[in-house]
Amino acid sequence: MKRRLIILLLPIMLMISTILLAADVPYLTGRITDNAQLLSQEVNRSLSDSLQAHEKRTGNQIAVLTISTLGGESIEDYSVRVFESWKLGQKDKDNGVLMVVVPGDRRMRIEVGYGLEGTLTDAMAGRIIQTVMTPKFKKSDFEGGIVDGTNAVMKLLEGGELPQSEVKSGSMNKSKFFEIEGPELSIQERILLGAFIFGIIGLFTAIGILTPGVGWFLYFFLIPFWAVFPIVVLGSDVAFYCLIVYLIGFPITKLFIRKTDWYKKAQKDFQTKGQTSIGGLSISSGSSGSSWSSGGSGFSGGGGSSGGGGASGSW
Repeated sequence: MKRRLIILLLPIMLMISTILLAADVPYLTGRITDNAQLLSQEVNRSLSDSLQAHEKRTGNQIAVLTISTLGGESIEDYSVRVFESWKLGQKDKDNGVLMVVVPGDRRMRIEVGYGLEGTLTDAMAGRIIQTVMTPKFKKSDFEGGIVDGTNAVMKLLEGGELPQSEVKSGSMNKSKFFEIEGPELSIQERILLGAFIFGIIGLFTAIGILTPGVGWFLYFFLIPFWAVFPIVVLGSDVAFYCLIVYLIGFPITKLFIRKTDWYKKAQKDFQTKGQTSIGGLSISSGSSGSSWSSGGSGFSGGGGSSGGGGASGSW
């Protein structure tokens, strides 16, 4: 009874703790809310004047928020909460932009109102983050990154383009070997998605290593999965090394365990009985190939949607 009660209460407790730990939305006191104290008074005043002048010229409302940490909340969810609370942009035009910088989490985001998504696209917001802001932030030049990023946003909204040097910098970054721009995820999202991806391909990899006969088929079958799926969680560079480890580690491990007694027994059962049992898995072979079953349960996944356009980044 107690165990059932704990199981029922656990989701509620997790939801309550998430709400309690979520970062507060500060009051909108100006175009720049520097709670993380990244900007000097002079830079704050100068940038605020520039944003005010931009709003007079175009009607677009741009706000900048810095906050030390989000306490585990994703910057995408937090940015939407702030945007909805502050109601940036004109009601009938939705022409607001919010720039959020979280130095403690090393995260940033440019949240774009629906009315400006055609001008400041997700790709363009991502380029500003990658080529304008991130290089500055990596050098701990938060003032320079915020000012340059904000100026780049205003320039694009007024019909301009990024400076040629910045575009070239972005092109050079994307021309790295196997460099693929993946989705920006929070730490929690990477852990959950990583557990899902590596749990599945890891399970089939283990079956391939431990199973006589069908193992080498799985080795070649899983190569494209190890080549693509880890990119989402680890990035292209680390994923490439994971693939190398798989390509080398799988055959070495399989050749090593072939010398063990239990593997020889499983191989003998496979040849004489047409089936064997490894780690609770009943594995059998037939004329059409091999199959495995454990009597376990299946799995399912879901998805969600974003409240607005924009892009996120880290440094």
